[in-house]
Amino acid sequence: MSEVLALQHATLIDGTGAEPVPDATVVISDGKFSAAGPTGSVDVPADAQVRDLGGAFLIPGLMDANIHLVSARTPDTLLEFEGRYQELAFEAAELALKYGLTTVFDTWGPAGPLINARDLINAGERTGSRFFCAGNILGLNGPMSQDFFKTGSTFEPATLDRINQIWEVGCGTNLIQLTVEGIGEAVAGYIDATGVDFIKYAASDHRSEGFLLFSEQAQKKIVDVCHEKGLLVQAHTTSVESLRMEVDAGNDLLQHPDHTGRTPIPEKLMAQIVEKQLPCMTLMTTQRYTDWLASTRPDRAESKLVSQQNNRTFIEQGARVLLTTDAFAYGQRVKNHAGFRPGILEDSVPDMPTQIGRGHFLWIKAAWEMGLAPMEVLRSATAYIAQAYGKDDLYGTVTPGKAADLVVLDADPLAAPENYGRIRDVIKDGVTVDRAALGADRLLADDPGEYTGA
Repeated sequence: MSEVLALQHATLIDGTGAEPVPDATVVISDGKFSAAGPTGSVDVPADAQVRDLGGAFLIPGLMDANIHLVSARTPDTLLEFEGRYQELAFEAAELALKYGLTTVFDTWGPAGPLINARDLINAGERTGSRFFCAGNILGLNGPMSQDFFKTGSTFEPATLDRINQIWEVGCGTNLIQLTVEGIGEAVAGYIDATGVDFIKYAASDHRSEGFLLFSEQAQKKIVDVCHEKGLLVQAHTTSVESLRMEVDAGNDLLQHPDHTGRTPIPEKLMAQIVEKQLPCMTLMTTQRYTDWLASTRPDRAESKLVSQQNNRTFIEQGARVLLTTDAFAYGQRVKNHAGFRPGILEDSVPDMPTQIGRGHFLWIKAAWEMGLAPMEVLRSATAYIAQAYGKDDLYGTVTPGKAADLVVLDADPLAAPENYGRIRDVIKDGVTVDRAALGADRLLADDPGEYTGA
């Protein structure tokens, strides 16, 4: 196969915000875009393989700003797949790529296995979404702890500690007992020991109470250490006050800032976020899902309604929102587990937002419903994420010199949100992906199937 590929006669929406080019040619050479523009104005090399894509729409490869590739989320699967967590990352990365996510950012998981999987995929030795990862949420304990899954007295302490340390790497809840300087040293040690791409810490807890974990001085120290190490930093927050502290500490990205419990974001803080154009990784859900939650799970509905109110305000005031799903790859074994999100992962739940391969389409639909302009929806799923993570020199737009990541659609994504699911081809690094082969041999996850919007 020629190393030069020319895609012709498709409508190009390049992710820069420019108007669509209705009859475009895109030239790919050595895995990168070398030219893009109206057909007739782009020189096609004589040795190029030419594909006529008349009637199709080309958009940059989609991205997810917050995903979890290791899908062992219950005690039985955590133990069964111990030592094999990178296999679960491969499984999830395949499903993500199959449905158009060429790049994702993993914001919680076991650093060691993820780094191994990251390096193999990013080197082209395994097929899947390109990804970057943070490892543990610093300040929280591992998956078999009160922070994530309450195991009670079922397991001996040594077993719990062994599994949890794969995530924590010395930076669990022990951090909150340290001095500010001690926290800084521990975070620096974590970065050096793991080789993660960015850092995420917990400004507030993960046990639904929204307790603050770190002082303002400690948060500023975490941010400063990360910046000194050349890494971007974000925080997990669940309340107005933890969000304010995250902003004041100088975080580069705001992780699910829409989740502020039962209190909407105050005008002053909202204005600060908008003015700084801080990237907001918002967990938007469709109206259909929100209505289901209100009628079926009123205990969760109040905070979700506040979250949706925050999201509408972000959009109305021009905040920089990013496609964010918090998704993971799961199947019937996880759904069967009585202790894991009971009543939430049922097949009957409409527009379940947290499944890899499906969640990003539902975020797009939700953002559309809330009034985000169609072009902004597309950029929030591509260019803005690349910019937020400092990867826009390589990814996010169909621009010469960048990695040739494309989704080829059979319908106009600016006309209706469900058109993002009408995928003809996925191209990553200039290579057309064999979508039928992705996710064929699954371990824990279900393949969500093609998205129709129904």
